[in-house]
Amino acid sequence: MSKTKLTIWIEGTICAALAIVLSFLPTNIGANFTISLGMIPLILFSFRRGVAAGIVAGFLWGVLHFLVGNVAILNLLQGFIEYFIAFMFTGFAGVVASQVRESIVTRQRRKMVSYIIVGTFIGTFARFFWHFVAGFYFWGSYAPKGMSAVWFSFIMNGGSALATGIVTSVVLVIVAATAPDLFLSKETSWLKK
Repeated sequence: MSKTKLTIWIEGTICAALAIVLSFLPTNIGANFTISLGMIPLILFSFRRGVAAGIVAGFLWGVLHFLVGNVAILNLLQGFIEYFIAFMFTGFAGVVASQVRESIVTRQRRKMVSYIIVGTFIGTFARFFWHFVAGFYFWGSYAPKGMSAVWFSFIMNGGSALATGIVTSVVLVIVAATAPDLFLSKETSWLKK
């Protein structure tokens, strides 16, 4: 394994660990609505290292949920969807990683803010789509009387996704403005030249 790959693995592991620590902060509003602060380091890592690395780090974040017992599992398939697939999809924020890094290096503030927001919402909605699917199929029986399982899952997961996306975007824009080097790595230092 090359030194670069090892560095990426270590960074991804640290970001996943930070994400699980942030997952313990109380951000629940009611029983089903939450703001997922762990998205902040995972999306930052996806911007720094790209989609593939972000997917692996998201998978690790899901594994850590199991290891620390921070899970709500009804059955094996639901657990697999919500803790492995969903968290992996956070890495799709990295589809705009090169644009985020380039706009930071070239000091194009408007582009930087736009790409951070777009990438954050791509990763957030990619993750919460899978929570929506699981919510419909597995948690729908918990919907209030008279409410369809689809609508219940859409409201709960859509609201959580929107709030998480907004909070994550704001934090990452502030981080990019105050500590832009966190989005860059030695491997992307050629952008600075």
